[in-house]
Amino acid sequence: MYFNKDTIICGKNVVLVPYKEEHVLKYHEWMKSEELQILTASEPLTLEEEYTMQKSWLMDENKCTFIILDKSKYELTGNEIEAMIGDTNLFFANADDRLCAEAEIMIAEKWARGKKCGWEAILLMFMYGIDTLGVKQFIVKISYINTISINMFKNMGFVELSRSNVFQEITFSKIVDEMWINWIKTNLGNFTIKVG
Repeated sequence: MYFNKDTIICGKNVVLVPYKEEHVLKYHEWMKSEELQILTASEPLTLEEEYTMQKSWLMDENKCTFIILDKSKYELTGNEIEAMIGDTNLFFANADDRLCAEAEIMIAEKWARGKKCGWEAILLMFMYGIDTLGVKQFIVKISYINTISINMFKNMGFVELSRSNVFQEITFSKIVDEMWINWIKTNLGNFTIKVG
């Protein structure tokens, strides 16, 4: 999404930056992992395909992608590539109606897992979606075997909508309301969204 190309979202432990060409090589290395392919229902791409995908996603007004940085590592090194730990996305199925977005989160670096980085990153993405993009409902699709993500989204108030035995995944939904927004803000504490 070209709209978010200069946006930086800063939380307590993570920083979200737009997915740019310089991130592709490390992202491509992550996606060679069979475990991540299974958990994210992704197919491996060639490096050339990954660069093409990054460019197309940047220009696609229905895909909003951020790379997740470990804030302490980023502040220490000033190097986004070294600080990369995962990514988070919003997808809009209907170009004319941005009220509903499918959300995704991936913590690729094993050392960054179990530290609530994914929790914080997706809450930051939800706030960006609500405040900046006007999202009123979030959908997540999670593999049957990804119990960590299933439990995380249930703890965030998501409810099960359906199950697909064909795709081996559960679809969860959360309607945005003031109570949930306040809950997110309480859980996040101080955060900033900088554009430009």
